Amino acid sequence: QVQLVESGGGLVQPGGSLRLSCAASGSIASIYTMGWYRQAPGNQREMVEHISSGARINYADSVKGRFTISRDSAENTVYLQMNSLKPEDTAVYYCNAEVLSNPGPGSYRYLEVWGQGTLVAVSS
Repeated sequence: QVQLVESGGGLVQPGGSLRLSCAASGSIASIYTMGWYRQAPGNQREMVEHISSGARINYADSVKGRFTISRDSAENTVYLQMNSLKPEDTAVYYCNAEVLSNPGPGSYRYLEVWGQGTLVAVSS
């Protein structure tokens, strides 16, 4: 199968920066998109940014100019550089990937995979 492992969350003061990382591993033939979602207490999960295999990026208006997504396709890793953090950015951040899995010879399967989540807390 395919797993996503996130790292880089933590507590930061308003105006500070954090960098999240997410590495995919397992029976991967190719990865279509990788991205980040977040969920604050009492809110629905929302898309933050995601990037396609062709480097097309979509992002939420709330993070425009502050967050930057990047991808290392050779390492199956996606990063989220978060600058000028605000208290309203506080949430659990989840990595997401759309993957073509190759679990066996001649066998292919589309999977949407989620990481376990990492907490980002912005507070003074």
